[in-house]
Amino acid sequence: MDLDPGLAALGALGGFFVLRTGAPPSMPGRPLPTLAQAYAPAAPDPLGGAYGDPLAFRVRKVARSLHAPEIRVAASLTHQGLAARLWSVALGCAVLYGRVPDLDPRLLHWDPDGTMPDELWLSEVRPLSVGSLDAVVREAHLVPLTAALNSRYGVSRRLLWGNAGSALAGSVRMIGDWARAGGRTEVPERARALAAESFGHPGLSGTLDPVTGRRRSCCLYYRLPGGGLCGDCCFDRPPGRG
Repeated sequence: MDLDPGLAALGALGGFFVLRTGAPPSMPGRPLPTLAQAYAPAAPDPLGGAYGDPLAFRVRKVARSLHAPEIRVAASLTHQGLAARLWSVALGCAVLYGRVPDLDPRLLHWDPDGTMPDELWLSEVRPLSVGSLDAVVREAHLVPLTAALNSRYGVSRRLLWGNAGSALAGSVRMIGDWARAGGRTEVPERARALAAESFGHPGLSGTLDPVTGRRRSCCLYYRLPGGGLCGDCCFDRPPGRG
């Protein structure tokens, strides 16, 4: 099944999987930035706002909305949100279409001032083989995103790759839940097999316990006011809380 221009089949899987296509809307006077611009070194923006440094804008927005006590907590959760969206789009296309779209960061526009899940637009739909899944997400996006957040906010690479592994496992679970509810019994195994290939690559390898599926690092969500532990957290109780 070829990719359709609107990637309409993804809508059935839920909001984390939807990818808008075509020309993105403009912020006042300018188009939305691409993710390539977000990963690049920050450039001063004479008008302020999200344009010159979309990644920093997003991290600050997350910090304000969640009342994060440390900027690195917001940076980690920003990373996890983007990783979840990218894995979901690519893996969803792989299992539903048998192809993945080229998610070149120069083609993928992002609204750093948008809501959750992160709002993305793909300006051109170019189909690739399912064998490109790891390349279009891990290599093209997670490697530069991890490097940017590590260097700018001091978030450890191990933590960030743990985010990426957790996000991929979450996408597999959501696809499996959808498939079982609809009697698509072949889909969960296909999603797991594709994910297993990515988990064998550098960065993702060893991020999750193979028996329990729990992370071997923590995303820092517990540090938020009222924050608890995620379902796959490496901790049994929030550190420092008895």
